[in-house]
Amino acid sequence: MPAALFIPRALLFLTHPRSFSSTPKMSISSSVNSVTPRLRGVVFDMDGTLTVPVIDFQAMYKQVLGQDMYEAIKLKSPSGIDILHHIETWDADKQRKAYEIIADFERQGLERLQIMPGASELCGFLDSRKIRRGLITRNVKSAVDLFHQRFGILFSPALSREFRPYKPDPGPLLHICSTWEMEPNEVMMIGDSLKDDVACGKRAGAFTCLLDETGRYAAPEYAAVEHKPDYTVSSLAEVISLLETKFDLAP
Repeated sequence: MPAALFIPRALLFLTHPRSFSSTPKMSISSSVNSVTPRLRGVVFDMDGTLTVPVIDFQAMYKQVLGQDMYEAIKLKSPSGIDILHHIETWDADKQRKAYEIIADFERQGLERLQIMPGASELCGFLDSRKIRRGLITRNVKSAVDLFHQRFGILFSPALSREFRPYKPDPGPLLHICSTWEMEPNEVMMIGDSLKDDVACGKRAGAFTCLLDETGRYAAPEYAAVEHKPDYTVSSLAEVISLLETKFDLAP
């Protein structure tokens, strides 16, 4: 597995003061700093963000964990279940069976792979402004390769599950910042998961944008989660306006 390389000065940006709001529609956070922040790079999640959700994660979690363990873990973790970290604590034979189940769900998902509405337009906008774009997913490299091939939109770096540590650890995002020679507070993480994408971005010190198409994260059980997004949008189409109005996009 490749090792994440960090710029020491990036550690200075593991936290930075910002306040935020979260609603089903695009929400704009307020900041104690009146200076418009500069944005030089955007990092995307893949499943459910760049691609239409096709994997039934609840069914997958139940099959891997069993109904009782699934219910117990869900009760303790309102923002979502980190199935990969649970599997890592199991013995080798149990891990192998779990990964076989996950791989089967992922293969079925690849057969129905569709690009998310607004993704192509957003990537074209980023290219026009010379803003770098990367990808971090907990899916496998073959899924990333298929996305690149099928839709002709390339992300670099594109870090899959084979890269360790994976989200919600900030390591993958800090690795991309290091590769781009950018500070984390010049980068935005966009994804549809509070527990993976938003947590990864906040821990790295990046801006975060939650894609919440249905408004599910406005439910009361998510009010007390540790990591909340700086911005929330209901579609990728809203991100262009968000970037234009809230950030300095000059090269």
